[in-house]
Amino acid sequence: MARCKDIDGSAGVPTFYGKELRYQRELAGLTLQQLVEGSFYGPSHLSEIERGERRMPAELAEHVDRVLTTDGFFQRRCEDVRKARRTGHAAYFERVLEAEKYAETIEEWCPTLLPGLLQTPAYARTVVRATHPLAPDEEVDDKVAARVARARLFETDHKAPLYWATLSEALLRQSILAAEDMAEQLEHIGALAKRRRIVPQILPWNCGPHPFMIGTAMIMTFPDAPPLVYTEALHTGDTIDDPALVKEYRKSYDWLRAAALPPEASLAMIEEAAEDYRNGKQTNRLDHCPLAQEQLQQRQRR
Repeated sequence: MARCKDIDGSAGVPTFYGKELRYQRELAGLTLQQLVEGSFYGPSHLSEIERGERRMPAELAEHVDRVLTTDGFFQRRCEDVRKARRTGHAAYFERVLEAEKYAETIEEWCPTLLPGLLQTPAYARTVVRATHPLAPDEEVDDKVAARVARARLFETDHKAPLYWATLSEALLRQSILAAEDMAEQLEHIGALAKRRRIVPQILPWNCGPHPFMIGTAMIMTFPDAPPLVYTEALHTGDTIDDPALVKEYRKSYDWLRAAALPPEASLAMIEEAAEDYRNGKQTNRLDHCPLAQEQLQQRQRR
């Protein structure tokens, strides 16, 4: 049998943790498959933890401690690994940052902003600067670079997840960028769709009520682990793995997607909006709402 490649435990907290996990597993004479039996996780998931590439879920750590009789060592230390943060991302986002790299499918709904995985540098910088108005330029640069780096997920030729984004039509009509930058942002999304890297669906502005009128959702499934849901608000985020709650999010998202336009029509709408920005023809939906126009004029008179 070929000898496993050694792990450099000095490279960081995750690799130190993973090296100890492999040592204890081999000391017990167990294979990866034998150690994960009785859990919801697969051997490839455990192997990636041993190499320091993934963080240990608390429930898996509890299972490992029970099988290896390690007196709660891995459960106690998995929190230390999670705290070994990467620069540019909030602590509450760390689990998602790692999970999306191993996801089989990602489905996302973010009604007020284009999702981070789809953002161009210009869009990302505008969002980061708006949410952190007093942050030093260096910190903003780090956050933008970290956000843009996530999109490399779509550049890999293997293990790229199926990414299905449902986008509000308002995101196409209400620009937060200069027209040229907004055109580039929408062309970027269109290019990803035409390369079969993503599947976008547009939720029309007049679609009526739907289950996700409040909140965001990022639903991820994996070949070797239970599904996760991530929801986010200003300065906070929550990763949900409770099966019953994940199931409810799944139902709500299915209803949301049913109300959206088909992918082909959605791509055509995205490309049309991009062309309008290029040609200076982009209009805001509020232009067609008399009440909104009246309110806007009242504000301008104040």
